Amino acid sequence: GPLARAIRTKLDAALQPTHLQVLDESSRHGGPPGAETHFAVVVVSGCFAGLLSPLQRHRLVHAALRAELAGPLHALAIVAKTPQQWENDPSVPPRPPCLGGSKQ
Repeated sequence: GPLARAIRTKLDAALQPTHLQVLDESSRHGGPPGAETHFAVVVVSGCFAGLLSPLQRHRLVHAALRAELAGPLHALAIVAKTPQQWENDPSVPPRPPCLGGSKQ
């Protein structure tokens, strides 16, 4: 959808990732079809190299998506790795099931 494309475009521009996955998980959270409110991203970028902590990496992703996080994007799960980390371990930890929102 349009929000997924905007997320991809902005992360490509800001972080020049060598690997990028943008997953719309809105349906797992009880949203109506096409809601585009909950996303998960896997970003592998040389921008994360050096001594950047996981929190600093997440802040870079949040900065790139500032407008989306202020509006239609309700939740964002982030996996942010350096290319070397991704090469050593390309796994993505599973996210827990949704426990709230309109599912209750």
